[in-house]
Amino acid sequence: MPDLRTLKFYQADVFSGDPFGGNPVAVFPDAHGLADHQLQQIAREMNLSETVFVLPPTDQAAVVRLRIFTPTQEIPFAGHPVLGTFYVLAQLGLVAATDGITRVMQECNIGLFPVELYAQDGELTRVVMTQPKPEFLGPVDAIEDVYKIAGALGLAKYAITDMKWPIEVVSTGLPVLIVPVRTLTAVRSIQPNASAIMDICSRFGANGIMVFTTVTVEPSSTVHARMFAPSIGILEDPATGSASGALGAYLVQKGVVDVAPTTDIVVEQGYEIERPSQIFVRVESDDDIIKTVKVGGQCVMVVEGTLTF
Repeated sequence: MPDLRTLKFYQADVFSGDPFGGNPVAVFPDAHGLADHQLQQIAREMNLSETVFVLPPTDQAAVVRLRIFTPTQEIPFAGHPVLGTFYVLAQLGLVAATDGITRVMQECNIGLFPVELYAQDGELTRVVMTQPKPEFLGPVDAIEDVYKIAGALGLAKYAITDMKWPIEVVSTGLPVLIVPVRTLTAVRSIQPNASAIMDICSRFGANGIMVFTTVTVEPSSTVHARMFAPSIGILEDPATGSASGALGAYLVQKGVVDVAPTTDIVVEQGYEIERPSQIFVRVESDDDIIKTVKVGGQCVMVVEGTLTF
């Protein structure tokens, strides 16, 4: 019988303070020596929207290097996987988090980015990441394309054609098609057509479609959102950090929210798939130029396990 390898892994729910909410991520704190095909096999076995493998950094400015996989492919950057990984590493004592704010650097496939760990009385209360500066990659102007997007979401045309804000591709690390929708009822009624969404995302160079409305379930929320990314193996994501950063930048740039030098936004997501999530976005701007986008939230550990192969 060949020698078997045993790996410890942990699963955290991100963007929720309660188990079974938010977006789950599997974290392997020691992935040293695994081949690329093994990383993909493990991610497929875990069958979560993302699985993260922690490796020694190649840049001494970073504390760790992260590789992030969906069940079908590696992605260069993501939101909730980074936050969940640093939560797990801090809980294991592999990254120090003292009371107050601890700032560290993470290395991923698109570079180095800061992570902030907030702790009080020895408890980790929030993890926050800085995302790449937003890129506004162009609106969808052709009415026939707008109709196709409505059809892919199972919405009536008027649900998205009567909006004063554009449909646009925005990126803070991963490009996402931002689609404003008139009402909460319309957003909650969406029946996504995976094939049609994949075609639209391919046409506009986006990883997924994030819809939002300014009508919310929770009074404390700014917008209610849903995210569909079948192109990367995720039909609907319960909480999407990377897309929320892009959405926050969009809300500020388009004046959807009241804009200040520091604009705080709460994105609620995952309600339709029974994983309610609250994603905190902070957009810092100066003279209408967005300088920084930060995304963060609460996390909770839910699984500790061993993978043998």
